[in-house]
Amino acid sequence: MLSGHRFRRLVSMATRVCLSRGSAGSRTVGPVEAAVRAKLEQALNPEVLELRNESGGHAVPPGSETHFRVAVVSSRFEGLSPLQRHRLVHAALSEELAGPIHALAIQARTPAQWRENPQLDTSPPCLGGSKKTRGTP
Repeated sequence: MLSGHRFRRLVSMATRVCLSRGSAGSRTVGPVEAAVRAKLEQALNPEVLELRNESGGHAVPPGSETHFRVAVVSSRFEGLSPLQRHRLVHAALSEELAGPIHALAIQARTPAQWRENPQLDTSPPCLGGSKKTRGTP
C-alpha cells in the first residue's frame, strides 16, 4: 500500500511525463527546447512543466526555437513573489536567454495555484515586423 505522500509523488511524476509528451506531441523536439526542459527540471524539480515552442507563430524561419511559453509548477516558488520566481527561471536559462531565445513567457506557480487554474495560457497572435513597418510610434 502506498502512503499518501508516495502516491501524490507518483501521480505528480506520471502527470509530468504525460504533460511532457503531450506538449511535444508527435513533432520533433529541438535542441533548445530539450535544453530548456532539462535545465528547468534540474533547477526547480517541478511537479508540472509545460513547454510550448511558439516560434512558428512569429516572423522567424521554419524550425526556429526563439519564442517559448512555459508553465512551471514548483514548491520552490512557495513564499516568493512573481518577480523572484521569474528570476529563478531566468537564472536556470541564462545561457539560452543570452543566445537563441528571443522571447519567454513564464507562468511560475505553486502547486496550490496550479490546482486552482491548471492550464497554460495562450499568447496573443504576433503582429509581425517592427514598429516602423506597422506605422506605429
